[in-house]
Amino acid sequence: MGHYLGCHSDQHVLYCDWKKRDSLLISKQEFFEDLAKNYDAIEAFGIKKQDARYFLPPYEWYNDSIAAWTNEFGLQLINFTPGTKSTSDYTYPEMKSYRTSEEIYESVLTYEKTNPTGLNGFILLVHIGTDPRRKDKFYLFLPSLIDILLEKGYQFVKITELLKEKSN
Repeated sequence: MGHYLGCHSDQHVLYCDWKKRDSLLISKQEFFEDLAKNYDAIEAFGIKKQDARYFLPPYEWYNDSIAAWTNEFGLQLINFTPGTKSTSDYTYPEMKSYRTSEEIYESVLTYEKTNPTGLNGFILLVHIGTDPRRKDKFYLFLPSLIDILLEKGYQFVKITELLKEKSN
Protein backbone atom coordinates (compact mmCIF):
# COMPACT_ATOMS: atom_id res chain seq x y z
CA MET A 1 0.00 0.00 0.00
CA GLY A 2 2.74 2.50 0.86
CA HIS A 3 2.47 5.85 2.59
CA TYR A 4 1.44 9.36 1.67
CA LEU A 5 3.56 12.24 2.96
CA GLY A 6 2.02 15.64 2.41
CA CYS A 7 2.03 19.21 3.61
CA HIS A 8 0.78 20.09 7.11
CA SER A 9 2.61 23.43 7.69
CA ASP A 10 6.26 24.09 8.40
CA GLN A 11 5.81 25.77 11.79
CA HIS A 12 2.41 24.27 12.76
CA VAL A 13 0.84 27.73 12.73
CA LEU A 14 -2.62 28.39 14.16
CA TYR A 15 -4.42 30.13 11.30
CA CYS A 16 -7.55 31.44 12.98
CA ASP A 17 -8.80 32.17 16.46
CA TRP A 18 -10.24 29.22 18.43
CA LYS A 19 -13.27 31.22 19.54
CA LYS A 20 -13.72 33.62 16.63
CA ARG A 21 -12.98 31.41 13.65
CA ASP A 22 -13.42 34.19 11.08
CA SER A 23 -10.49 36.12 12.63
CA LEU A 24 -7.24 35.28 10.85
CA LEU A 25 -3.99 35.08 12.81
CA ILE A 26 -1.81 34.90 9.68
CA SER A 27 -1.52 36.84 6.41
CA LYS A 28 -1.79 35.23 2.98
CA GLN A 29 1.92 35.87 2.40
CA GLU A 30 2.86 34.19 5.73
CA PHE A 31 0.58 31.27 4.85
CA PHE A 32 2.20 30.80 1.43
CA GLU A 33 5.72 31.13 2.90
CA ASP A 34 4.97 28.55 5.58
CA LEU A 35 3.64 26.07 3.00
CA ALA A 36 6.62 26.67 0.71
CA LYS A 37 9.01 25.93 3.59
CA ASN A 38 7.09 22.73 4.37
CA TYR A 39 7.43 21.60 0.76
CA ASP A 40 11.15 22.42 0.86
CA ALA A 41 11.43 20.10 3.89
CA ILE A 42 9.55 17.18 2.35
CA GLU A 43 11.41 17.55 -0.94
CA ALA A 44 14.39 16.10 0.97
CA PHE A 45 12.40 12.83 0.86
CA GLY A 46 11.94 13.10 -2.91
CA ILE A 47 8.38 14.41 -2.67
CA LYS A 48 7.48 17.37 -4.86
CA LYS A 49 4.44 19.60 -4.54
CA GLN A 50 2.78 18.08 -7.60
CA ASP A 51 3.03 14.65 -5.93
CA ALA A 52 1.49 15.77 -2.62
CA ARG A 53 -1.46 18.06 -3.24
CA TYR A 54 -3.56 17.15 -0.20
CA PHE A 55 -3.21 19.57 2.70
CA LEU A 56 -4.32 18.94 6.27
CA PRO A 57 -4.21 22.26 8.18
CA PRO A 58 -2.38 22.44 11.50
CA TYR A 59 -4.64 21.75 14.46
CA GLU A 60 -7.17 20.66 11.79
CA TRP A 61 -8.55 24.18 12.23
CA TYR A 62 -9.25 26.58 9.38
CA ASN A 63 -11.81 28.96 7.90
CA ASP A 64 -13.04 29.95 4.44
CA SER A 65 -10.02 32.22 3.82
CA ILE A 66 -7.61 29.36 4.52
CA ALA A 67 -9.64 27.08 2.25
CA ALA A 68 -9.47 29.66 -0.56
CA TRP A 69 -5.74 30.29 -0.07
CA THR A 70 -5.09 26.53 -0.05
CA ASN A 71 -6.81 26.26 -3.41
CA GLU A 72 -4.91 29.30 -4.74
CA PHE A 73 -1.64 27.61 -3.66
CA GLY A 74 -2.67 24.62 -5.79
CA LEU A 75 -3.63 22.24 -2.98
CA GLN A 76 -6.75 20.37 -1.92
CA LEU A 77 -7.72 20.93 1.72
CA ILE A 78 -8.70 17.76 3.59
CA ASN A 79 -9.54 16.88 7.16
CA PHE A 80 -10.05 13.80 9.32
CA THR A 81 -13.43 12.13 9.72
CA PRO A 82 -14.91 13.04 13.12
CA GLY A 83 -16.41 10.47 15.46
CA THR A 84 -13.52 8.82 17.26
CA LYS A 85 -11.02 10.06 19.81
CA SER A 86 -8.02 9.27 17.57
CA THR A 87 -7.07 12.94 17.37
CA SER A 88 -6.58 12.95 21.16
CA ASP A 89 -3.37 10.97 20.87
CA TYR A 90 -1.36 14.21 21.14
CA THR A 91 -2.54 14.73 24.74
CA TYR A 92 -0.51 13.88 27.84
CA PRO A 93 -1.62 13.07 31.41
CA GLU A 94 -1.32 16.61 32.79
CA MET A 95 -3.82 17.92 30.23
CA LYS A 96 -7.50 18.23 31.09
CA SER A 97 -8.40 16.67 27.71
CA TYR A 98 -6.06 13.67 28.14
CA ARG A 99 -7.29 10.37 26.70
CA THR A 100 -5.46 7.08 27.23
CA SER A 101 -4.52 4.97 24.26
CA GLU A 102 -6.97 2.33 25.48
CA GLU A 103 -9.79 4.93 25.41
CA ILE A 104 -8.80 6.00 21.91
CA TYR A 105 -8.55 2.40 20.71
CA GLU A 106 -11.99 1.55 22.13
CA SER A 107 -13.50 4.70 20.60
CA VAL A 108 -12.44 3.56 17.13
CA LEU A 109 -13.87 0.07 17.63
CA THR A 110 -17.08 1.46 19.15
CA TYR A 111 -17.55 3.84 16.23
CA GLU A 112 -17.00 0.97 13.81
CA LYS A 113 -19.67 -1.14 15.55
CA THR A 114 -22.28 1.59 16.03
CA ASN A 115 -22.07 3.64 12.84
CA PRO A 116 -24.28 2.22 10.05
CA THR A 117 -21.40 2.46 7.52
CA GLY A 118 -18.71 1.47 9.99
CA LEU A 119 -15.36 2.94 9.03
CA ASN A 120 -15.90 2.80 5.26
CA GLY A 121 -14.26 5.88 3.72
CA PHE A 122 -13.02 7.00 7.14
CA ILE A 123 -9.93 9.21 7.40
CA LEU A 124 -8.44 8.32 10.78
CA LEU A 125 -5.94 10.88 12.07
CA VAL A 126 -3.10 9.53 14.23
CA HIS A 127 -0.13 11.62 15.35
CA ILE A 128 3.17 9.80 15.10
CA GLY A 129 5.12 12.63 16.74
CA THR A 130 3.64 13.29 20.16
CA ASP A 131 4.72 15.09 23.31
CA PRO A 132 7.43 13.21 25.25
CA ARG A 133 5.24 13.53 28.36
CA ARG A 134 2.83 11.10 26.72
CA LYS A 135 4.36 7.73 27.53
CA ASP A 136 1.20 5.91 26.41
CA LYS A 137 1.74 6.13 22.61
CA PHE A 138 -1.38 5.32 20.62
CA TYR A 139 0.59 4.42 17.51
CA LEU A 140 1.78 1.33 19.39
CA PHE A 141 -1.87 0.14 19.30
CA LEU A 142 -2.07 0.44 15.52
CA PRO A 143 -0.86 -3.09 14.63
CA SER A 144 -3.63 -4.63 16.75
CA LEU A 145 -6.25 -2.19 15.45
CA ILE A 146 -5.21 -2.81 11.84
CA ASP A 147 -5.35 -6.59 12.36
CA ILE A 148 -8.89 -6.38 13.79
CA LEU A 149 -10.09 -4.16 10.96
CA LEU A 150 -8.49 -6.37 8.30
CA GLU A 151 -10.24 -9.39 9.84
CA LYS A 152 -13.52 -7.48 9.49
CA GLY A 153 -12.85 -7.00 5.77
CA TYR A 154 -11.62 -3.41 5.70
CA GLN A 155 -8.97 -2.33 3.22
CA PHE A 156 -6.44 0.40 3.85
CA VAL A 157 -5.75 2.72 0.94
CA LYS A 158 -3.72 5.87 0.37
CA ILE A 159 -5.61 9.12 0.55
CA THR A 160 -5.02 9.52 -3.20
CA GLU A 161 -6.97 6.34 -3.86
CA LEU A 162 -9.68 7.11 -1.31
CA LEU A 163 -10.29 10.53 -2.83
CA LYS A 164 -9.62 9.33 -6.39
CA GLU A 165 -6.96 11.90 -7.21
CA LYS A 166 -6.80 12.56 -10.93
CA SER A 167 -3.47 12.63 -12.75
CA ASN A 168 -2.11 16.09 -13.50
